[in-house]
Amino acid sequence: MSNQIELRHYKYFLALAKDLHFRKAAERLYISQPGLSRQIKQMEEDLGFSLFERHNRKVELTKAGLYLQKELKNTFKRLDDILEHAKLLNDGLDGNLKLGYVGSAMQIVIPDLLLKYKNKYPHVLFSLNEMDNEKQIQALLNREIDLGFVRMERVPRGINIEPVFEDTFSLVLPNNHSLDQSNFKDLIQLKNEPFILFDSSFSESYYEKVMQIFDNSQFSPLISHNTVNASSIFRLVEKNFGVAIIPTSLKLGYNMNVKFIELNHIPQRTTLQMVWNNINTNPVLDNLIHTLVEKN
Repeated sequence: MSNQIELRHYKYFLALAKDLHFRKAAERLYISQPGLSRQIKQMEEDLGFSLFERHNRKVELTKAGLYLQKELKNTFKRLDDILEHAKLLNDGLDGNLKLGYVGSAMQIVIPDLLLKYKNKYPHVLFSLNEMDNEKQIQALLNREIDLGFVRMERVPRGINIEPVFEDTFSLVLPNNHSLDQSNFKDLIQLKNEPFILFDSSFSESYYEKVMQIFDNSQFSPLISHNTVNASSIFRLVEKNFGVAIIPTSLKLGYNMNVKFIELNHIPQRTTLQMVWNNINTNPVLDNLIHTLVEKN
């Protein structure tokens, strides 16, 4: 391969691979369209193979181009991470950790984890982002976060998964509901009530587990609303739109006119899982994982 290829050529290639349109890519790069065409042509000549198939009105990546696009995106992401970590070290810090989490993880697991970790490693920055399960998995695959906390039982190949907290389920009822802990016996008492549940897109495995609860109670729920947001569930219950079933730990941190009945007599439990990409090279990630494993 010729030594004439420079970093800018890779930048031009990735821009065109994203837009698949010479004019649009050239505008984003602030160069002329003919100039971009020449640079890409030169790159292909130096490589000795084509990266794009050019048609009258469209541009497509070749198989080699698709592979190069994927690997270069990963490489440049890794380079960005290296430079970011070097800057943190220069600023007297040991690193930065990006965490994704479902809402219930912030009620119990994450505060304890951060406190324990900060006592050992006080010079690490944290970025916290509440995300649903699927977005966390995608962010891990794209290496946009370092660690996630999800309610899933199956994850894609390349993602590590470790249970960190097993939770019971609880009923959520409006404060004026006739049922409470003293007179509740079985879920069948609510068979004619509308239910507000986490949508299956929140987590298919979680949704199936909730459906098992209804199956064991021998009735199909009347589902009035689905959502992926816990506060929306509580607000709807508060306004008498229905009742709900949630992980018990979610009742912490909310102050609404609802009451809870823990379903500790049923076999179903929901497990909060720690997930991370097994090719993540963040130098401070292992310490965080070990801290959480020690906690359990």
